[in-house]
Amino acid sequence: MVSPFDVLKVDEDADEATIERAYRERIKQAHPDQGGTLEEFQLVRRAYRELDDRDENGDERATDDDDTDVADIDLTDEDGDAEVEPVRVEFLDYEVLDDYGWSLDDGDLFRKASHADLDESEHGRLLVQPDESLLEGAENRGFGWPFSCRGGACANCAVYLVEGEISQPANHIMPDDLADRGFRLSCNGYPVSDELRVVFNVKHLDELDDLILPPGPFTRR
Repeated sequence: MVSPFDVLKVDEDADEATIERAYRERIKQAHPDQGGTLEEFQLVRRAYRELDDRDENGDERATDDDDTDVADIDLTDEDGDAEVEPVRVEFLDYEVLDDYGWSLDDGDLFRKASHADLDESEHGRLLVQPDESLLEGAENRGFGWPFSCRGGACANCAVYLVEGEISQPANHIMPDDLADRGFRLSCNGYPVSDELRVVFNVKHLDELDDLILPPGPFTRR
């Protein structure tokens, strides 16, 4: 038994914004690429999910009169280790948006895609394991998404995050304004929410034009 507040290192009366900031900091520290472990990474993710679910459901944080204590939430499996669960990802190729005249900020984007006659490589779903980057998850399930450097130094592998969150421990190229709008690098971006919706192949966008590398022997254009 472990408290999600302790995992995120916040007080039990912390507001939503404080919890969000703490989560973003802790998920970076726990990331395997930054010296953390997969188990710690998953524990941080589950702690945030637990508190986020409580907020979405309108649950109030524990008080002295509560029958249950929010500090006594079981975030581990029967063996005492953090559960490792794959992330469900729904994806859409940006070229489809270009062909159909759809917009990235269209709230019905994925509903439209589900009703269109699209190939499974253009719109579909996949599971990404906790030790896989988003790009690795796609590749390991037979999808050929664009990439180049694989080191966070170009935007050839960029995706647009419609729903969910991706941890981006190494980013040497993406400006803050584009990151704030939802652009992420799939080569070293690790999903940290249970579900994701992403538009991949967005390197064709004008705002990313100066951030991509020319095609090379290991680049899928």
